[in-house]
Amino acid sequence: MLDGLRQFIADIVAPHDQDRAFGDSDYRLAATALLIHVVSLDGQPSAAEQRKLHSLIESHFGLDRGTADRLIADATQVEGEAVDLYHFTSVIMRSLDEEGRKRIVQMMWELVYADGQVSEFEDNVVWRASDLLGISQRDRIDLKHAVGDRVGGQVKDSAVGG
Repeated sequence: MLDGLRQFIADIVAPHDQDRAFGDSDYRLAATALLIHVVSLDGQPSAAEQRKLHSLIESHFGLDRGTADRLIADATQVEGEAVDLYHFTSVIMRSLDEEGRKRIVQMMWELVYADGQVSEFEDNVVWRASDLLGISQRDRIDLKHAVGDRVGGQVKDSAVGG
């Protein structure tokens, strides 16, 4: 009876945790939550941003479409519950070396550039996340320019100091 009460309370406090395929300590969940945060900054993600998110998740994490969909659903849930970026960046810091963390920042820039505009909010979130991930300002800006150069001249950058 006591176990039943504990489960009932656990279900009330965190009813969907048992349904998640990816655990809280999985860096892929943390990274995807960061990416969802970035793509959601300027409102509802565009079709181009959604396609780019799926493409990044599938290619960088080696997932099939169904597993990528599940990861994105799980990450959307935890991102909606998060109060800051620290939880996600701390999981990534424990799991990845500097090159791996740079790839996460690069993925963030690719999503920022997906809709053809870089806003101050997007630039600021990538800056804060990069800082929490131990990525230097120089590397962050180099990654931004590398992705921007690859995308070409079709991007409007309204961010300051970029």
